Amino acid sequence: MVTNVTNLSRSGLYDWMAQRVSAVVLAAYFIFLIGYLIAHPGLDFATWHALFSHNGMRIFSLLALVALAAHTWVGMWTIATDYLTPMALGKSATAVRFLFQAVCGIAMFAYFVWGVQILWGI
Repeated sequence: MVTNVTNLSRSGLYDWMAQRVSAVVLAAYFIFLIGYLIAHPGLDFATWHALFSHNGMRIFSLLALVALAAHTWVGMWTIATDYLTPMALGKSATAVRFLFQAVCGIAMFAYFVWGVQILWGI
């Protein structure tokens, strides 16, 4: 029985917590954006630019990017370990799973770096 929620090892509880916390962050971010769009019906580029020029919004967006990366990684890792099995793929399952996870990890890293460049203009 797992008794420590803050355990930093790879465990089911850690994955469950990462999914739930990242989902809450993403929900808060998108609810804010939807509310902003509803509150500003005649939204133009200047207003949108002003919103994302504010450091608070940049930090919130960066937090949402981190949450998206964590949520995606746990989800794709779960899919890989649940469905890319030796029973489904035969002896090559380990290589296929590794390749799948490597491609997902590289794509997530690239999208994260791209998002940071967009947010902070680096």
